[in-house]
Amino acid sequence: MKRVPHILALCACTAVPASAHPAIEAFTRYCFKAGQTAADAQANMETVAGAPLPFQLVFWDKSLEPAPDTPPYAERRCEVIFDGDAAARATRAVQAKMAMPPVFGTPLPLPAPFEATPGTAYIEARELLRRRVAVVHIGVRDDGARTFIRVDRLPAGTGFGG
Repeated sequence: MKRVPHILALCACTAVPASAHPAIEAFTRYCFKAGQTAADAQANMETVAGAPLPFQLVFWDKSLEPAPDTPPYAERRCEVIFDGDAAARATRAVQAKMAMPPVFGTPLPLPAPFEATPGTAYIEARELLRRRVAVVHIGVRDDGARTFIRVDRLPAGTGFGG
């Protein structure tokens, strides 16, 4: 039996942590990526999680394609929803991603209508380039039966000042 050198085994183990959930991996890789249509986001996430996706994906970007029946306060949304309570794990992964270069904005007061809701584990607004704001919201729904991870990008110039 051929033995794998320790250094290669270490690299293989660190590529995708054993504790990673496909929804968390897909979110951290693609939900902060601008310039995607809904079809692009779906296809990108399938490269991580497989097809069909093992989680619910909500994605739209009004700056790229029509998105009827979406809230007027957000220009873009990327959200994954999956079974189980993984809010703490998702929060750690998203915060780590936001801290990696290029760092995901600077914290701002939470703009209306965003607020912590029952089940919220993490919610924060961040200032982005070109006077844009993003709000990241992570939590559980249905008494902890489902985890959600969402990022909304607000239209340019909105969301400043609390």
